[in-house]
Amino acid sequence: MPDAAIARLNAAAQKEAERLLRECCGSANWARRMAARRPFRDRGELLDAADRIWWELGREDWLEAFSRHPKIGEKAAAGKGSEQARQWSEQEQAGTAAGREDVRAALAEANRAYAARFGYIFIVCATGKTSEEMLALLRDRLQNEPRSELRMAAEEQRKITRLRLGKLLRKSETRIGR
Repeated sequence: MPDAAIARLNAAAQKEAERLLRECCGSANWARRMAARRPFRDRGELLDAADRIWWELGREDWLEAFSRHPKIGEKAAAGKGSEQARQWSEQEQAGTAAGREDVRAALAEANRAYAARFGYIFIVCATGKTSEEMLALLRDRLQNEPRSELRMAAEEQRKITRLRLGKLLRKSETRIGR
């Protein structure tokens, strides 16, 4: 028997399920395919489907998901994404808020270099990382070849999506418990 949060997601209308899932991953195709994959028996099946569908998508879907994130160290992703996704991004990047001004400036500069080299924003699962750690990761990944970097960015997005699915389910449990 699915838990209450999974049951709520399973029971949602297709468009509502897509909207909820899009808070977790900015790819419309991913959200549509996940919503169509319901019902999920449990959280494990939901996460397995999320991973499987993510890796079945192509470059354009991945880039769409990336574009829904703010740059590391910035507050908003150019008006894209839901308010919930923006709040989650801000929480996930909390390590940059406490960073020194020189590190934030270096992040901004490295973000520009990354976008110029790869054509999309730097994606990292920022939860629990300091601004210095993220800057070091960004600088390291600037050395990657474009094909391998795209896979690394996609893996980071996959991690973010899994964390956000957990947040979505916890948010749903809170609503149901009222």
